[in-house]
Formats: sequence, structure tokens, C-alpha cells
Amino acid sequence: MTSELDTIRCVRELLESESTMTLATVDEYGNPDAAPLFFFLRNDLTLYWLSSADSRHSVNLRSRPQVAVAVYASVNRWEKIRGVQLEGTATEVSDPRQRREIIAGYRRRFRLGALLSAAITQSTLYVFRPNWIRYTDNTRGFGYHVEMEM
Repeated sequence: MTSELDTIRCVRELLESESTMTLATVDEYGNPDAAPLFFFLRNDLTLYWLSSADSRHSVNLRSRPQVAVAVYASVNRWEKIRGVQLEGTATEVSDPRQRREIIAGYRRRFRLGALLSAAITQSTLYVFRPNWIRYTDNTRGFGYHVEMEM
């Protein structure tokens, strides 16, 4: 049996090795949306991303902050599938000091430099805090997964 700490370690390693997540939101009418986004990871499995406040998923977040996220390595054999599904809440980061700190880390991770400064300045910073995790790792056997509440 895998311990909770081992699962969190495996999830963290996967999140650190990948750069793009799929964010699933639902609009006010119940219509789903899925968007690929670069993300920045913090120590407690909190994820951050930048996006236009007018994007479909950002508009959806304002009325329904409960979202799902998926991150997985791109592979071509089922035996190598590894990924994590997360559920939780996403909100805008409004604290200016926290925004500067997170964006500095985001810029370093994706080597953005000054090239996208104007776009970053105009973007909204969002935070996702998971409350449920499902880690899947077919390298440990077909269909291997662990679920846990945070």
C-alpha cells in the first residue's frame, strides 16, 4: 500500500516535470470548457496561471470557482501513462505582493524575460487549491491509482 506522503511526492514530481495543465470549468448554464494552460507550482501543490480576464475559463471561474485540473506526461504506450487529476477551487490572486512573487517565479520557470511584460501586466493571476487528488501510474500496473482528500 502506498502512503499518503509517497503519493504526494509522486504527484509533486509529476507536476514539477510538466508545464501544461488542462483546466476544466463550467459556465453558468452548465456547459463545460477545457483549456490548456502553463502553470506554476508552489510547495503545497497549489497551482498558479496567468490568463486574460475575458477568456472563457476566466469568465466561468467568476460564477463557478469549483474546477478540475489534469496534468499528465505525453506518452505513446498505455504502460507508461502517468497523470494526476485534481478537484478544487480557483480564484483570482488580488494581493499585489503575492502577485509579484508568483509572477517572478512564473517568469523564471518559463524563461519569459521582458518579452511578454505587457501581456503579463494585463493578465489576471489565478490560484488553484486542490481538495481531492487522483494519481494514476500505469508503470506500477494497469489502472493503478490512488485517491486522497486534501
